[in-house]
Amino acid sequence: MQASKADSQSLKANNNITTDICIIGAGPVGLFAVFEAGLLKMRCHLIDALPQIGGQLSEIYPHKPIYDIPGYPTINAQELIDNLMEQIKPFHPSFTLGERVEALERQADGSYYVISNEQTVIHAQVVVIAGGLGSFEPRKPEIPRLAEFEGKGVSYMVKNPEHYRDKRVVIAGGGDSALDWTVFLSDVAKEVTLVHRSDSFRGAPDSAEKVFSLAERGKIRLLLHSNLRRVDGNGVLTHVGIVDKEKKETMLETDALIPLFGLSPKLGPIAHWGLSIDKSAIAVDTADYSTGVERIYAIGDINTYPGKLKLILCGFHEAALMAQSAFKYVHPAEKLSFKYTTVNGVNAF
Repeated sequence: MQASKADSQSLKANNNITTDICIIGAGPVGLFAVFEAGLLKMRCHLIDALPQIGGQLSEIYPHKPIYDIPGYPTINAQELIDNLMEQIKPFHPSFTLGERVEALERQADGSYYVISNEQTVIHAQVVVIAGGLGSFEPRKPEIPRLAEFEGKGVSYMVKNPEHYRDKRVVIAGGGDSALDWTVFLSDVAKEVTLVHRSDSFRGAPDSAEKVFSLAERGKIRLLLHSNLRRVDGNGVLTHVGIVDKEKKETMLETDALIPLFGLSPKLGPIAHWGLSIDKSAIAVDTADYSTGVERIYAIGDINTYPGKLKLILCGFHEAALMAQSAFKYVHPAEKLSFKYTTVNGVNAF
């Protein structure tokens, strides 16, 4: 199941959408929330500022392997999104893509109007914030002329690995993304250099071991205790300056520089909705992941509570409890009777 740009445009043309639950964020946790809501006969509409479904997994890490999804020893990020879309197909969710939520307006009956920057209005009984890190931007190294080469050799994410086929690539960073893309691109690019300021990595030990093994076999160049110093080129990037711990600078010829230093979260308009904010995350009650503002819930990486783990599987758990709690607002005259899917099956709308 795929929500096309045409689908999004037709919704926008109507400019007014009515649903049971409006989910802000179409990443994996937001998608699974559709399934849990659907089991309880609640319809969902999802809105996301990105132009496609999948959140960060599709936008930044489509080829990244994920190892902690139950039942899948390993699954690529985009494959997980595709499977979730197939899972929620019986519940016919609708989508508004490429639009950012700007405002919430509470109505006299307790429901909300969710209003986008394009003036799309979604009328919902319940609002679920599943926006991952919120609006986010890459952390950029502070080196001269970097912005000059953005889109001309400098990128902060890998959208299409084939773009680097038979090219010389310099990756900078020490987290999971830097390690995973170094391993992946070692079989795609002509030459891969990984630059890291330390001799140990923040990413998964298994990934670090693969990187060290690739370096020992001459498949990649590994520059430890080193930092980016400068970039150079005439219109497009041609060289990257690297400085080591002895302050010796080396100029590397390259076609691409990919600094992977993580993302800087920004809540954007959400910060002004009267929610309890703790260090750029929304504080919630773990009984049902409610925010303290009636009919507004927060699930996934955007929320915080004691013991919080930023794992997709934890977001799935949060989505299930949220749906059970939201039922009372969507079907106030009905009594919730929880039954296992093995008893009821999955009954399509």
